[in-house]
Amino acid sequence: MPSPPRRWIAHLDMDAFYASVELLRYPELVGQPVVIGGGRRHQPVLLADGTRRFARLRDYAGRGVATTATYAARDLGVFSAMGLMKAAQRAPDAVLLPVDFDEYRRYSMLFKAAVAEVTPLVEDRGVDEIYIDLSEVPGVHEPLAHDPLGGVRAVAQEIRNSVKRATGLSCSIGVTPNKLLSKIASELDKPDGLTILTMDDLPTRIWPMPVRRINGIGPKAGAKLAGFGITTIGQLAERPRDWLVEHFGRSYGAWLHDAAHGRDDRPVVTHSEPVSMSRETTFERDLHAKRDRSELTAIFTRLCEQVAADLQRKGYVGRTVGIKLRFEDFRTVTRDLTLSQATADASVIRGAAGECLKRVDLKLRLRLLGVRVGMLGKQGSEPPSRSRRRAAVATPSRGDSEPLFFGEGDAA
Repeated sequence: MPSPPRRWIAHLDMDAFYASVELLRYPELVGQPVVIGGGRRHQPVLLADGTRRFARLRDYAGRGVATTATYAARDLGVFSAMGLMKAAQRAPDAVLLPVDFDEYRRYSMLFKAAVAEVTPLVEDRGVDEIYIDLSEVPGVHEPLAHDPLGGVRAVAQEIRNSVKRATGLSCSIGVTPNKLLSKIASELDKPDGLTILTMDDLPTRIWPMPVRRINGIGPKAGAKLAGFGITTIGQLAERPRDWLVEHFGRSYGAWLHDAAHGRDDRPVVTHSEPVSMSRETTFERDLHAKRDRSELTAIFTRLCEQVAADLQRKGYVGRTVGIKLRFEDFRTVTRDLTLSQATADASVIRGAAGECLKRVDLKLRLRLLGVRVGMLGKQGSEPPSRSRRRAAVATPSRGDSEPLFFGEGDAA
């Protein structure tokens, strides 16, 4: 029997994370189809008899999307990023709950702290998933009776138990020799799964899977591969490296060959600086820059304040301010400009974002609005004073004379 690998990388993914957090708060909903993605008006109502009245998808009207759903709702065909109106057609009786990102972030910190008690070699990949380097954890390479992988299995189970104790939530873990395979493995036995694979398991567990299960093969690449008759990872692995390079380019073609054969030497990165921070919102109905000016003004200001608060909480400042607009025809437009000095000040961010708005034709109604701050660095000096704020905004590369409907100067 081949010896177990000396490198063990785990990918931990919390099971239906947002929905599971809500089920802790509303245990009477356990086992029911529940969709997270509503607004404040969908807050449950406590009745006189102590029970709660929940909003139902059938009564929803608007442009919102599902943030996540319980597995019972997924069984009915409701998935994250699906429009709530479409979700209501598939699961009209499903409960609709508002999102509560503060609570989800709190539970995120709890489960990551529990994992850090086992090993500090953790790479944060978002609110509900992490990579963990288990290679040097004591006992991980020790086989148990009749189980050559018993050591790593015991360590992974210890992590799952620690997460459960700290949060009351379940997670799924995939453990393999590298990050690429562990990402795939964590999905194989969800929910509440533990999957351990070695390179010897490629033919039976990985190669029969669709190529899109490899993180990094998107819709376009998947469609192009299908055009060549390549639909499974195993079929991709059969193609020579030179053939893949010829049809997909030197870099991506070589990566496709390595990925299909389960090769990935990326380390677990325990700390990385964020590139940017952003906030955006999709409106319940399409809004017009003139007719809905006051509503857009409030939303625009709130997004800038939220981004500024995120920067200040994490100790960053940024020099590039950008906006993102999606119109009623689904066309997406972005604009940005660079400040003369980095900032985390909400007023400066709003002023710069307002300048960006001047460079967009706002005749069509809007579906989505977003604000982003990039070129981040650690806070090293105080934000510019109020008297210097106007000077902090760089001159845009192009501009026009059309009215600025909800930009700088329009705040209430």
